[in-house]
Amino acid sequence: MKKIWFLIYNIFVIPVLYVLIHTAGLFDKKVKRGITGRKRIFEELILNAAALDKSKKLIWFHSSSLGEFEQAKPIIEELRKDKGINILVTFFSPSGYENSRKYPHADLISYIPFDTYSNAKRFIQIVRPNLAVIMRYDYWPNIVWAMRDFNVPCFIVDATMKPNTSRKFPLIKNFHKNLYSTITKILTVSDADSAGFRLFGCTSEQINAVGDTRFDRVYQRSITARERNLIKEELLAGKKVFVAGSTWESDEEVILPAFMTLSKHDKDVILIIAPHEPTLLNLEKIENEFSGRLKTIRFSFLNSYKDERVIIIDSIGILLTLYTYAHAAYVGGSFKQGIHNVLEAAVYGIPVMFGPKIENSQETQKLLKRSGGILIKNKIEAYRQLRTLFSNEEYRKKKGGISYNYVQENLGATEKILKEIYRVI
Repeated sequence: MKKIWFLIYNIFVIPVLYVLIHTAGLFDKKVKRGITGRKRIFEELILNAAALDKSKKLIWFHSSSLGEFEQAKPIIEELRKDKGINILVTFFSPSGYENSRKYPHADLISYIPFDTYSNAKRFIQIVRPNLAVIMRYDYWPNIVWAMRDFNVPCFIVDATMKPNTSRKFPLIKNFHKNLYSTITKILTVSDADSAGFRLFGCTSEQINAVGDTRFDRVYQRSITARERNLIKEELLAGKKVFVAGSTWESDEEVILPAFMTLSKHDKDVILIIAPHEPTLLNLEKIENEFSGRLKTIRFSFLNSYKDERVIIIDSIGILLTLYTYAHAAYVGGSFKQGIHNVLEAAVYGIPVMFGPKIENSQETQKLLKRSGGILIKNKIEAYRQLRTLFSNEEYRKKKGGISYNYVQENLGATEKILKEIYRVI
């Protein structure tokens, strides 16, 4: 059956994918960047791989994009302490590759090639990995089959299996059953995810529930974030800070009116809002929402701060640090298509608010179940929760304590994954 699926995938699926990607590249700049970036992938790999110390073992980490790469970083940075290991990092998306080219803990950084068997075979022959670690879900069939044929052990790490996944549809299930049978280890986020993979015939030797490295990553970053001092202490002295992070327009339509109402009753509360896309248009739109009602200031002008009630973040990459100043937070995406990383706020031991679209996040659902998270469905609920959080310190600290304990209890996945890696290499 494996040979049949190999033929079906390469004769029918790959040509269609190739046409779709190149057609999309005519209209989408991001896709075009990915196509262009792959044109010299093998030439660059040959040159860069030649400079590696061949006496060292090479571990290959593959991530789809930046989010998955963040989950790989705790593992990579621990392995980096081992002087006998080289690290190769690959990405599928242009944003992941372009934003990580200077990552200091990798020896090689590259795109993953388009998923033909000949590409996969050539890639493996050039880099000669001792182990491949695929983060979360971005496993390409020809890459996986080529690793099997070259006897390269392959791990899937931070693996999840949603109950309603399309992978369970009859024909697709059989395809994945054959694909998973070639994976050396599937290290899942939870026991429920492990049970999901067992439905595909995965064995107890293959599967191990070790937890989620995102907890380790946000904890690591929170330690260094506290030392950054992005905002002067005296600026926020005596104020109650509400941080709304990674917001989209649909989030802002709920959160901004609720905060404006709150500000009438509580003169000490201020809002720090970090839109997911801090374009000039989006920044101006947020400013216009408050025009005539509350004074705003952009983060880049904070040196001229004069007690404005709203600070609008006009840069990227600082959200985790901003949560250090928060007494409570709202995590965006949850009124759009799916919530962003709730752990980035929870790690600081603060209550976390979010909208109803949380199906994409197990940790958000668990935080809600524990009563550390607060789900809101509209402006009225948002205001009521904000009013309670900022007027009842005992309630706020209780919610925050639940968030903090949840993160602390789930640390340690990285250490368990490292043990599995060292058993193989």
